[in-house]
Amino acid sequence: MTLSNLSLYTVTALLILDTEGQRVLAKYYNPPHQSTPSTGIVNDLGVGQGGPGMGGLISLKEQKAFEKSVFEKIRRGGGEIHPLPPHLIITRTIVDLHFIIVGPLSSSNELMLNQTLSAFTDSVHLLLRGQIEKRNVLEGLDLVLLAADETVDDGIILETDAAAIAARVSRPKADTTDIVINEQTLLNAYTSFRDKVSQRIQQL
Repeated sequence: MTLSNLSLYTVTALLILDTEGQRVLAKYYNPPHQSTPSTGIVNDLGVGQGGPGMGGLISLKEQKAFEKSVFEKIRRGGGEIHPLPPHLIITRTIVDLHFIIVGPLSSSNELMLNQTLSAFTDSVHLLLRGQIEKRNVLEGLDLVLLAADETVDDGIILETDAAAIAARVSRPKADTTDIVINEQTLLNAYTSFRDKVSQRIQQL
């Protein structure tokens, strides 16, 4: 794969904001194998300030400011695709949540980003059994985070099949019956074993 093709797979961030623009989930990515800013993949993609691996979205303060700008774009309407130089933002609103994927404006593939966002939201829909609202997402945040990790890793899109993502995240539930081992259970086991041994001796 050439460096030019990597632009198809580069993601700056994966976000979930509520209806007030507050963060529910935020994953920011740096491309792999980047040792210094403005070199390697970032330089070849021509990503501007604030893009993947660039300064500008490192600290929590910078990220919060960026998320505020993203929310303002969403609040103004105008569809699901929003340019916010140097970023391209694609959003999906479900009930009281905004699902957002961010890529570099200069080199992003809209179709790929849109497909990735759809895979993420659909996998969350499957994992939460269709109950996608803030309360349920917070309660199942561990599953949502795992779904995000199965979708994008280090800014590289791993999977765009929602069913495959959900299948990797979900695991068969173990037996919910708790076995408590304490002095009483050990005594009961010993008594049962002793009685069985006594019965066997009497039969001889």
